Amino acid sequence: MKILFIGGTGVISASCTELCVARGMDVYVLNRGTSPRIPPAGARVLTGDINDAERIRHILRGHSFDVVVNWIAYTQKDVERDYALFREMTSQYIFISSASVYQKPIPKIPITEDTPLYNPGWEYAQAKIDCERYVMAQCTERRFPATIVRPSHTYDKTRTPIRLDYTLLHRLKHGKKILLHDDGTSVWTLTHAQDFARGFIGLLGNSATIGEAYHITSDEVLTWNQIAHILADNAHVTPNIGYIPAEFVVAYDAAWGKNLLWDKRHPGVFDNAKIRSIVPEYKASIPFAQGAQEIVEWYDTHPEQQIVNKEFDAMLDTIFKDYDAM
Repeated sequence: MKILFIGGTGVISASCTELCVARGMDVYVLNRGTSPRIPPAGARVLTGDINDAERIRHILRGHSFDVVVNWIAYTQKDVERDYALFREMTSQYIFISSASVYQKPIPKIPITEDTPLYNPGWEYAQAKIDCERYVMAQCTERRFPATIVRPSHTYDKTRTPIRLDYTLLHRLKHGKKILLHDDGTSVWTLTHAQDFARGFIGLLGNSATIGEAYHITSDEVLTWNQIAHILADNAHVTPNIGYIPAEFVVAYDAAWGKNLLWDKRHPGVFDNAKIRSIVPEYKASIPFAQGAQEIVEWYDTHPEQQIVNKEFDAMLDTIFKDYDAM
């Protein structure tokens, strides 16, 4: 297969790029070339900004693809542009959505692909819903060969699960409080990017997936307390946890607070029967205990990546101080 990845060097997409190349697919990666992740040998790199439609048409002139995957579309304007660019250039367009689109509060667990799409309190999730509706309308009305994929909380060795950078580990190692929303008992699913890739690759070029949506997650369910303790255990420290209501965080960091309030506060438990109906062998095999070990070891062996976000670090101190003063 000849595949075009728009993006292709992010946390999730990098693992998918690597696996596709390893399976012998003809992979093109189109991005601005600014990511620290380097595409694997064997991937063909095209440098360009997808928002520069004229330039992209020039770069892609003469090409057609079995599959086009956009990893970095976030608004309806993005997918409208993609429809105009790729409607006659591909046999399958995959829009990478998000499991955050599912109705909050969750009406029933486990979450299936039939769970309603409704998340009015978080602009990111609502924008993804708008994208999905547009893409599916083009599929239904104009036979645009679209498939939707909804990753949930996917990570790799470079990403800590609570705030995605080294600052969390720094605070753990120095005995400073780390923030868990509410009381830390809500349940959640973390999916290693390599596991996601093994499910995702089975959708590529599969005509049975046109007009369908799939989430791809682990089946391991953990509380946020367990997630924090597993990470701390691998760092050989006892976690100092501060419990803060999600609503309280919004006043200090609206984006993070809404993420907690309209996503991570709610149970993230998924039924993966639909992806297994297409990829019967799919099963996430990397537990978070192994993933946490990878994260700690990666940062320990990459001191240049041990960057503390001083603004975020100070904000956490302020949140704890203000909450304790109430």
